[in-house]
Amino acid sequence: MLQLSLSWLGLGPVAASPWPLLLLVGASWLLARVLAWTYTSYNNSRRLQCFPQPPKRNWFLGHLGLVPPTEQGLRGLTQLVANYPQGYMIWMGPITPLVIFCHPDLIRNVANASATVAPKDVHFYDFLKPWLGDGLLLSAGDKWNSHRRMLTPAFHFNILKPYMKIFTKSADIMHAKWQHLVTEGHTHLDMFEHISLMTLDSLQKCVFSFDSNCQEKPSEYIAAILELSALVAKRHQQIFLHVDLLYYLTPDGRCFRRACRLVHDFTDAVIQERRRTLPSQGIDDFLKAKAKAKTLDFIDVLLLTKDEDGKGLSDEDIRAEADTFMFEGHDTTASGLSWVLYNLAKHPEYQERCRQEVQELLRDREPKEIEWDDLAQLPFLTMCIKESLRLHPPVTVISRRCTQDTVLPDGRVIPKGVICLISIFGTHHNPSVWPDPEELHWAVIRHDRDEGGAGAHAAALPCAAGQGGATPEAGADPARGGRTLVACGAAGCKSAVTHRRLACDPP
Repeated sequence: MLQLSLSWLGLGPVAASPWPLLLLVGASWLLARVLAWTYTSYNNSRRLQCFPQPPKRNWFLGHLGLVPPTEQGLRGLTQLVANYPQGYMIWMGPITPLVIFCHPDLIRNVANASATVAPKDVHFYDFLKPWLGDGLLLSAGDKWNSHRRMLTPAFHFNILKPYMKIFTKSADIMHAKWQHLVTEGHTHLDMFEHISLMTLDSLQKCVFSFDSNCQEKPSEYIAAILELSALVAKRHQQIFLHVDLLYYLTPDGRCFRRACRLVHDFTDAVIQERRRTLPSQGIDDFLKAKAKAKTLDFIDVLLLTKDEDGKGLSDEDIRAEADTFMFEGHDTTASGLSWVLYNLAKHPEYQERCRQEVQELLRDREPKEIEWDDLAQLPFLTMCIKESLRLHPPVTVISRRCTQDTVLPDGRVIPKGVICLISIFGTHHNPSVWPDPEELHWAVIRHDRDEGGAGAHAAALPCAAGQGGATPEAGADPARGGRTLVACGAAGCKSAVTHRRLACDPP
């Protein structure tokens, strides 16, 4: 048998088998990777010393558990921001650094960076992938840019204006339920549950043109969305279940898969039915019929949209975008609205002024319904909504991973590969940005600037910032109309939002 001499390694002659050599190559590759990773970690640690950091819990845990996802944790975050108003660095365990920004001067660099320089960090978002697919929230790079351009027409004013009647009807159903509870003598209300159903009811009508009456009777599809949202949030807190293989062996993992199938089946059925309708009617006839109904829903827009080469979205892409908007649209809007009503209830003098503003606007109108053009005629209510979103932003933090060294305005450098967190809650409670940040102020001067768009100073970012936001910025915010309309209705429904009568406990 042929002999292979490895005497230069002190191993002596061995049989000419490839396995020892392969083992040696594999071990060398692994060692090289470990050494390269160790050097990168050490080098990043040294370069990040220019960022201040709070005291560690211990050398192994680092700052893990420093800001738990609780009300007490948010109070702790407020104190951290007061101590480090420009931002700070923490360690997740002994080897993973996070740079946290809570001042607009630094946030602007990261938020406005291109998707190739500061893409979304996918760790948490990966939990949503089986449900939401590769939609705007989870996609990146060329696909994100392409889909964002294709979806922009869905947020044109002319498409969104007819949705006001849908918002009005859904809000009226919710208000009627509240009035009924009050007449029955109820003094406490889980407001977030009611508002979540109202936002999901509105979204189903706007996205699918489907009325499930979910505010008045159980809906399997709506229950599945609520279950999926809760399961994702729960999994995020259970670090050992971040591994898919382990998670899907648990009861929660099986429930997640079952709910995903139900939601996907519903969306697929709507898409297939609509695709069958388009060829039989023709696009022109289809659009004429929709023009008579005065509503073009989100599925219609997705089916009709084309890219520069005339190529449309696949059924899988349409399902991903529709599911994304059902998830993102209901949860953030419901959370924001719950806090708006909570803050109005805590400040009856502001609530009364909002009520007077709405009543004055609708004084000589029948029926007394808010219309699209009315949104600009409610400055005080708008300021109250913006200030509530500053105090209690629906999205508290977003993450980016630097793909190259990023230089900050003050000359400090974020090394390649480091994760940055944009602390929206921290920025909104930063005393160096917002005077007296823990108090609700309606003064116009607090919100006389853009909310985080390109060129803005990013002092107010209630939902997201930069290229990672899921909603295309087409000049119209669909959630804004819904928030203002519901707040208008609640302001006119005195017994429903009086702090002395109903306890409002948003999440």
